[in-house]
Amino acid sequence: MDHIAKIAAQLPDYGLDAMMIVSEPGERYALGFQGEGLLLVTKDGAQYSTDGRYIEAARERIGGAEVVLTTPDKGHMAFAKEHIQAKGLHNVGFESGAMTVDSHKRYAQELPCILTPAQKLLDGLRASKDEGELALMRRAQAVTDEAFKAVLSFIRPGMTEREIAARLVYELLSRGGEKVSFDPIVAAGANGSRPHAVPGDQVVDTGMFITMDFGCKVEGYCSDMTRTVALGQPTQEMEEVYNAVLAAQKAGINAARAGVAGKEIDAAARRVLQEAGYGDYFSHSFGHSLGVEIHESPNASAREDRLMPVGAVISAEPGVYIPGRLGVRIEDVLILKEGGCEDITRSPKDLIVL
Repeated sequence: MDHIAKIAAQLPDYGLDAMMIVSEPGERYALGFQGEGLLLVTKDGAQYSTDGRYIEAARERIGGAEVVLTTPDKGHMAFAKEHIQAKGLHNVGFESGAMTVDSHKRYAQELPCILTPAQKLLDGLRASKDEGELALMRRAQAVTDEAFKAVLSFIRPGMTEREIAARLVYELLSRGGEKVSFDPIVAAGANGSRPHAVPGDQVVDTGMFITMDFGCKVEGYCSDMTRTVALGQPTQEMEEVYNAVLAAQKAGINAARAGVAGKEIDAAARRVLQEAGYGDYFSHSFGHSLGVEIHESPNASAREDRLMPVGAVISAEPGVYIPGRLGVRIEDVLILKEGGCEDITRSPKDLIVL
């Protein structure tokens, strides 16, 4: 996947002669490749420098840039400096949201150009996924659905959260995921009230909810999914909480479409939980964008005024978290379109009792 031409086309709008990309997500988006290198995109071409660990793969996979090999005597900075001078580049954008202060200081001292913050250029492009990106995200989500189905037959009373998390990783990678999108969350019983619980030695037992939040990457693009299942017959309170969260998710999904502000999507789900009496227990936003990173923008949050673009990919994940007792979260991934959305998560959402 090559987005160099898209980046180049945006340069005049930002008053830039070139865009410098050095972050892993930036590389993956621009080149469809990740090799710890430095990419310079100009209006009429691009140069990508990388070292001997990645050079062979880079030359095989990258078609939209000149690929050059760094050596102990000539590193990324030397190639960038040479390219900037040869092309007469004066104003070069950089990933201000990804670069450290120390790195910026070093680049500013050594490169013969003005470095201009230009994170918005990449973020704007990444917010709307093209068909190639969407195909990868559908594949990643399909792997995640398959992993969930497989892990359901694995879970037994007496297992620990950590064991279930390890099995999720195995199922994701054995089915085609190249790596996990993030460390899986497995939270049983009262631990479910912690939205980002870390799997530990908590033993799962009958009468508990088990919340599992997990995903994988396919060619650099993420999936994300959460399901809460009951181990043994749930109580009436458990069923009521679960049904409220499911109703809230459906309301948010019905409101999700391109052209609306993220806060409108969030509000649709939040109203349902407030009316059910659980509004105080919904502690995060309805959803976030994802792509080459698990958290991108724009978000379906109460503070998001930006309008969602066509092709945005967001999570749909309301939750209720009652401290010391239980938690429920249900999460799908949506592709936003004019007039609605496509839910690419296929796993069932009615309460599963194991």
